[in-house]
Amino acid sequence: MKNFDIALIPGDGIGPEVVTEGVKVLKAIEKMDTKLSFSFTEFPWGCEHYLKTGKMMDDDGINKLRHFDAIYLGAVGYPGVPDHISLWELLLRIRKEFDQYVNLRPVTLLNQSLTPLKSKTEEDIDFLVIRENSEGEYAGAGDRLFKGQPEEVVLQTGVFSRKGTERIIRYAYEEARKSNRTLTSISKGNALNYSMVFWDEVIEEVGKEYPDVETYSYLVDAASLYLVSDPERFEVVVTSNLFGDIITDLGAGITGGLGLATGANVNPEKQYPSMFEPVHGSAPDIAGKGIANPIAAIWSVSQMLDFFGEERWGKAVLTTIQDMVKETEMLTPDLGGNAATGDVGDSFIEKLKITADTIKVK
Repeated sequence: MKNFDIALIPGDGIGPEVVTEGVKVLKAIEKMDTKLSFSFTEFPWGCEHYLKTGKMMDDDGINKLRHFDAIYLGAVGYPGVPDHISLWELLLRIRKEFDQYVNLRPVTLLNQSLTPLKSKTEEDIDFLVIRENSEGEYAGAGDRLFKGQPEEVVLQTGVFSRKGTERIIRYAYEEARKSNRTLTSISKGNALNYSMVFWDEVIEEVGKEYPDVETYSYLVDAASLYLVSDPERFEVVVTSNLFGDIITDLGAGITGGLGLATGANVNPEKQYPSMFEPVHGSAPDIAGKGIANPIAAIWSVSQMLDFFGEERWGKAVLTTIQDMVKETEMLTPDLGGNAATGDVGDSFIEKLKITADTIKVK
């Protein structure tokens, strides 16, 4: 039997609600597959913890997480705690300390009715964004001089190392080659004359090693236009930390909203645990109402299973999600339904059992 030890950080707002449904799915898989088991340890870190202790996580939090196979995060952020504190002292700290330098965000239209784009279908919107996740614009380098004075100066420095840039680009090329898809780089070399010119140079250098991969390169503003007007041109996308953050929210907008947006923060070498999360945020305005959409959190379970090498179950979960969104009555209000969060999770598990039997995953 394979056992996977998972650290749970439900976090803030709707985080605990959606993580509960994701855990429910993993426990259901455990019952269906006698060769798999999952252990869970929950940590009460987040904004509420910060308001009580002045810290988003324990001082030795990184050491506590180090031995887990994966981290399952619900959401970070809540009114009363500045966003830069909630982000930098928990989510970004974990990403950096565990060198989770690959961020994987699928942009996949599951049902044509969910996109606001006229005449676009499931075949037109289906790509993977590979975002550099360890440095770039989120390196945290900079300074603030003469604060509060007329001559105040603020410096925010993007950090693009050759190691960091080359490894994410190479990872993207490997993914494109393995899946027989095109690769598109998104940058802004005409304006960012150091960082993005360097990025473009590394794309060209590494690309010579992959002559079989058809490669394109767009400026981020042009790419944003094409994401709306011609999304079918994208298959595998590689981009920097900031641009990846922005365009994947745009991707969520064209595929049904943030309730369907998921992300994996991966250390490919598995020297450290990787982290899986829905990326919709804590949504404090609906927290506690039982109407939060758990599908993104469940989709991140699919990514986690793929990472564990259990692709058969990862596929089963994703296939069930695709079936689920076709039936509006068992969806939450953001997708046009009236179902409660827990009801969606329960219905999902029943459908997963059918999917597992159909594709003989057990």
